[in-house]
Amino acid sequence: MSNIKSRREFVAGVGMALGAAGLAGCKDTKQATPGAPPAFGTAPAVGPEVSVGTFAEAEKLLRAPLTDKDRAEAAGNWRQAMAGLTERRTGPKKVAIEATVAPYSTWNPVLPGQSHGPERDVFVRTSGAVPPLPTSDAEIAFAPVTVLSRWIETRKITSERLTKIYLDRIEKYNPTLRCVITPTPEIAMQQAKAADAEIAAGKYRGPLHGIPWGGKDLVDTAGIRTTYGAEFHENRVPTEDAAVVARLHAAGAVLVGKLSMGALALNDVWFGGQTMNPWLLEEGSSGSSAGPGSATAAGLVGFSIGSETGGSIVSPSMRCGVTGLRPTFGRVPRSGAMTLCWSLDKLGPMTRTVEDAMLVLHAIQGPDAGDLATLQNGMAGKLEFDAAIPVKGLKAGYFAGWMKEAPATDVDRQTLADMEKLGIELVPVELPDWPYSSLNTILFAEAAAAFEDETLDGRVAQLKAQAPDAWPNTFRQSRFLSAVDFVQADRLRRKVALEMARVMSHVDLLMVPSLRDEMLTISNHTGHPSLTLKTGYVEVSETRSDWAPGSEYSSKKLASSHRVPHGVTLLGRLFDEGTIARVGLALERHYDIAAQHPAGFGV
Repeated sequence: MSNIKSRREFVAGVGMALGAAGLAGCKDTKQATPGAPPAFGTAPAVGPEVSVGTFAEAEKLLRAPLTDKDRAEAAGNWRQAMAGLTERRTGPKKVAIEATVAPYSTWNPVLPGQSHGPERDVFVRTSGAVPPLPTSDAEIAFAPVTVLSRWIETRKITSERLTKIYLDRIEKYNPTLRCVITPTPEIAMQQAKAADAEIAAGKYRGPLHGIPWGGKDLVDTAGIRTTYGAEFHENRVPTEDAAVVARLHAAGAVLVGKLSMGALALNDVWFGGQTMNPWLLEEGSSGSSAGPGSATAAGLVGFSIGSETGGSIVSPSMRCGVTGLRPTFGRVPRSGAMTLCWSLDKLGPMTRTVEDAMLVLHAIQGPDAGDLATLQNGMAGKLEFDAAIPVKGLKAGYFAGWMKEAPATDVDRQTLADMEKLGIELVPVELPDWPYSSLNTILFAEAAAAFEDETLDGRVAQLKAQAPDAWPNTFRQSRFLSAVDFVQADRLRRKVALEMARVMSHVDLLMVPSLRDEMLTISNHTGHPSLTLKTGYVEVSETRSDWAPGSEYSSKKLASSHRVPHGVTLLGRLFDEGTIARVGLALERHYDIAAQHPAGFGV
């Protein structure tokens, strides 16, 4: 049996601590037992007056009805019992919470007792003869990193020349695409010359040495502005590099520009305008990794770094016809990157081929002391990829119902059939029919917390996109989310993670329509890795848009239909990016369309 005296002492101690903090009090202090801790409800009153009517209206937001008696009781002591809980931001003892401070509670995608990740730590890239160097600068620019790296390694081209090609293309095409916020020609040429000198001296660092790249403008770059795409951060210049930037510098990569992003990581509109899709210049490139998608598709960079919280790598990869790899949550450190949602944000490569994405992932992944998510299990630095291992015998799960309806297309259905032709066993799978959008309570609450100061002081009103579905309105609305519902959403997240673990225990990967809302929400919240790649084309008669109808950025009819890329998404087991990459490689070789690029950009 428990020690009753000890329990009483513990409760008394907690009560005294709460009383000292001004959070507790007794209902009638005159009748309180001397020395006994008071009960909740008689702390000093703070905040504005509230009434029964206040609660009656609030019930409509929370969908938690009260009786007349309940309302009267709640209104009667709200200012003593609850209002003080917000004193950390409004009272005389206001506490500043720096942007670098993460929540104490963390999300670990690996469930207790769950087996996960590769058995080996090995990385084997494709081998073969080095192709000849084209005479056209445009053809060189569109070459994948797998080829660019061989040309640089064998000194068929210098990093300086390659960097100049990309910088010239940025100057020529960026006014049309609006995909680069800050070109970095000076640092790029310095890094390129340094790379050439090292390579000439026999100090080749690896496949990213001398390769020009661009980073979504939420990864900090020392001495180079990092704006988050937002008007009020337009002149923000960090003093340190983000972890991924430092790792790419260490790999010898050459930074040619900071790429556009939807302001504060939403959609494709930033303070310089809307980033456009190279395949269809009448439509936005999708977001929020708008610049990485557009710049990579148009051959303005060798590769790019994007980020995803709820679809920001998948969607622009689909729209712009590039390959997007969203790593397992906790695989790539986010230290020095803008936070939208601590438990959801992920950084990953956006490239022109599957193997390119793995080459970049190999360079940027692994634990970092600045990001607890990379430290909480031992798999963050263990990556298994062998481009030569066949895919025959793998099991791919699919959702039969989803494949029959939008947003699935004939391209999705054909890709699924072709996977079977490649020797992959197709396995129908199911998930419960739950309200998965309820999980977005977590995203909205964390995002509103991340940008609390900008919301409360009115700076979000400066953002170019002011629409019902834009961040300013969502941040304000999220102030009225229930803390109880947040906890319940977190508990639902665990149930969903258990269901995904059950499904993934029967298959090696899942193939899903890329923009299926349920799976974007589910897989981002469970942290599973995804690979999106082009597998065909569809005809569109109107522009596609991330924005709701009625906005100046919403869908519009086209004068004639256009052929645009379409791709599928492969979802892997936790920390098993290697398997989805092998399947992606097999599909890429089967369709042989990765080398097809948008017209009007020199090819």
